[in-house]
Amino acid sequence: MQILIGFALGIIVGYTAFRLGALTTSGAVSAAAIGGLIFGIGGLPWASLLLLFFISSSLLSRVYKRRKMPLIEKFAKSSKRDHGQVLANGGVAVVLVLLHWYSPHMDWVWAAFAGSMAAVNADTWATELGVLSQSAPRLITNGKVVPRGTSGGITLVGYLATLAGAGLIALAAGLFAQPGSLVIPVVILAGLIGATIDSILGASIQGIYYCPACDKETESHPWHYCGTRTKHMRGWKWVNNDIVNLVCSFTGAIVAFGGWILIR
Repeated sequence: MQILIGFALGIIVGYTAFRLGALTTSGAVSAAAIGGLIFGIGGLPWASLLLLFFISSSLLSRVYKRRKMPLIEKFAKSSKRDHGQVLANGGVAVVLVLLHWYSPHMDWVWAAFAGSMAAVNADTWATELGVLSQSAPRLITNGKVVPRGTSGGITLVGYLATLAGAGLIALAAGLFAQPGSLVIPVVILAGLIGATIDSILGASIQGIYYCPACDKETESHPWHYCGTRTKHMRGWKWVNNDIVNLVCSFTGAIVAFGGWILIR
């Protein structure tokens, strides 16, 4: 019965997000499937963290939307998430909830899930709020000033947003943890490290392209928003933003797992 209720809730959330313009059709189907598994198997503790990530990130994508519009050409995808983005952010979570179903007594799985959610939430908050910073971003790998929206560019505002995004998930996870548990600092650390790895990969190996018509760098390939075919500039062609986000999520899970083992 819980599985059926979980999938019913997943479908409702996916459809609602689609109607509100937060997800594409493929994104809504993927979100419904992922949400159904996590709601149905994990129950309230798991569902709460997933919903907190999804709702907060969707709302932030609408904050100062007009100010962000000039930067949309820098990104490979819009704020309307497709199946690739949904799977990149939730794929690790699905593996962990299936492990929980297989062996519900492995408490580290819950910690790893919380770390994964903290990492993707921290990264999303940093992206959505960091671009609003008044100061120019600097590339995380060498400190060079780069245009707003550049993959791997960081600002103080962005890092404060990273901390806030990770902290929100950590506080929620703390509500379901045993009294006296150190899950909150562990999950915050997991979120910060996961988002930092995301920035490092974005600045180093993520595929970045060039639009000759607009004379601008972009993540978009093979076509830019203006309709011009983009040319490869640097990074590995097969490493797109979805791959980077997946690594971010996985890193958060690994860090939280390690931290949980140490504090038990």
